[in-house]
Amino acid sequence: MMITDTHTHLYSEAFDEDRAEMMIRALETGVSRFFIPAIDSSYTEAMLDLEAKFPDYVYLMAGLHPTSVKENYKEELAHVEELLAKRSFCGIGEIGIDLYWDTSTLEIQKEAFRHQIQLAKKYQLPIVIHCRDAFDEIFEVLETERGEGLFGIFHCFTGNLEQAQRAIGFNMKLGIGGVVTFKNGGLDKFISEIDLKHIVLETDSPYLAPKPFRGKRNESAYIIKVVEKLSELYGVTQEEIANITTQNSKDIFSI
Repeated sequence: MMITDTHTHLYSEAFDEDRAEMMIRALETGVSRFFIPAIDSSYTEAMLDLEAKFPDYVYLMAGLHPTSVKENYKEELAHVEELLAKRSFCGIGEIGIDLYWDTSTLEIQKEAFRHQIQLAKKYQLPIVIHCRDAFDEIFEVLETERGEGLFGIFHCFTGNLEQAQRAIGFNMKLGIGGVVTFKNGGLDKFISEIDLKHIVLETDSPYLAPKPFRGKRNESAYIIKVVEKLSELYGVTQEEIANITTQNSKDIFSI
């Protein structure tokens, strides 16, 4: 059974003490593809080091996370452009809008989001969207960028059925992680109405650990709990969940 974690911050300081052991646990669980989203330039070196240590399993993205869109965001975007010009990446992410932490940066978050969508189109890469308290704002930007070159993943999808269908309408897969196992997460109420061809798996580790690890450090091995929950909700085998979602990830990342 091959499982793909389409969103995991393996370079996080949370794994500094046991990164190799954590990777072994994930590989033993069946996870053999790890897609690594960027945050900002301060993590670039750690991401490149991770890739050097696990070249057969790790695939890097380039991008500026919305919570890192500050006064120096143009310098950060220039860093992203410099990276893209130097070498290949699997996608542009994670990018988007986050209004949970800071609403005052909304306009420059929109600008950074739109700019990076255009970079993705230029390099024919998927985008990986971060959306927190910002569905309307995200959809507003996507509407202006709608077109053949727009595709990717709506990371950590936590919306309702209508929002899920709208996201899919923008050529986005839905990234489903630990939230689907939460008692009051809401996803379990409707996710089986979404065709599995629109779903990819993720952990967002070290964040958002699924039950029964909720509140603890998340890691890629715990993605099996997401597989188990989706198998239950869709009424298909865990192998089918793993196979279909891995194929969906290949369709997005072309890897």
